[in-house]
Amino acid sequence: MRGGERVLEILCDAYPDAPLYTLLANPGAVSETIRNRPIHTSWLQRIPGIANHYRSLLPLFPAAIRSLNPASADILISTSHCVAKSIRKPPNCHHLCYCFTPMRYAWTFQEEYLGNAIRKTLAAPLLAAMRQWDAQTAHRVDTFIAISHHVKKRIEDFYERDASVIYPPVDTDRCTPGPDAGSQDFDLIVSALVPYKKIDIAIAAYNRSGHPLRIVGTGGSREKLEAQAGPNITFEGWQPDDVVLERYRNCRLLVFPGEEDFGIVPLEAQACGKPVVAYNRGGACETVLANQTGIFFDQQTPDALSNAVHIAGKRIWDPATIRNHALQFSNQAFIAAMQNAIRSSLDKN
Repeated sequence: MRGGERVLEILCDAYPDAPLYTLLANPGAVSETIRNRPIHTSWLQRIPGIANHYRSLLPLFPAAIRSLNPASADILISTSHCVAKSIRKPPNCHHLCYCFTPMRYAWTFQEEYLGNAIRKTLAAPLLAAMRQWDAQTAHRVDTFIAISHHVKKRIEDFYERDASVIYPPVDTDRCTPGPDAGSQDFDLIVSALVPYKKIDIAIAAYNRSGHPLRIVGTGGSREKLEAQAGPNITFEGWQPDDVVLERYRNCRLLVFPGEEDFGIVPLEAQACGKPVVAYNRGGACETVLANQTGIFFDQQTPDALSNAVHIAGKRIWDPATIRNHALQFSNQAFIAAMQNAIRSSLDKN
């Protein structure tokens, strides 16, 4: 249940009878709201062990998304970060795509995903074909909505399409400052443990400082990152929402070292009144106010991050100001904006 699933959950609440179409599903990993509906999966679902290996089957995704045939409807809503926007739409149906990003693996972050030069060379022809397919199928979307101005620019550059912006929802009713206004003396990362998140930079910085750092999350890089970490860094793995909320409320500050398309985690921390130390690129530039709700660093290096953490740790922050900024990204604001966009799409159909 990460950001994309939170968006889907709200859409499922709004349209409880709407069927859901997806490449593959793991009902046990999502909320009851999502799994308690008709879910139609592609033939990928029938591959043994697919849940653990689906990323390596990226070349099959275009064929898999073409195999899905949505039922007749007035409007088709896709939430897309890879191929969902390329689904075939029924006749006389308006396709509204809430785009988390154009296919990340093909357009951006190849260095982080592929690593060494041999891998990049071998993957280059495949990724070129994926980019071509991704751009060509953009015409299947009638209306693009981007999650940030950062992503809006990618849609313009890669698809040559315009997009409006509606920020993803943050549960500011659940994420609130704790009853105890004090903080424990630890800093926090809440993240998937994958290369582009740049957790290794934070580990190097905190190895030097010795300040306590807790890392909540799991992913393919966990073992490698744990091997790099000193005794002051604790890996807590996956944690339920109530534990993550407790960490937000009790940390000194949140560290956000990667470049994100948007980034809900910094806003959840801010909703709890906590400042953020963030890399000065991507969606964080739209969700963190410099010197009011957080501190930016301009280079993804341990030194730059350490310096920003040092500045943030010395500053006296106003939790009320930080939380008030986060409130503009509430569930209610998202729902109102999406209702207007959907209404407008139906008027065009």
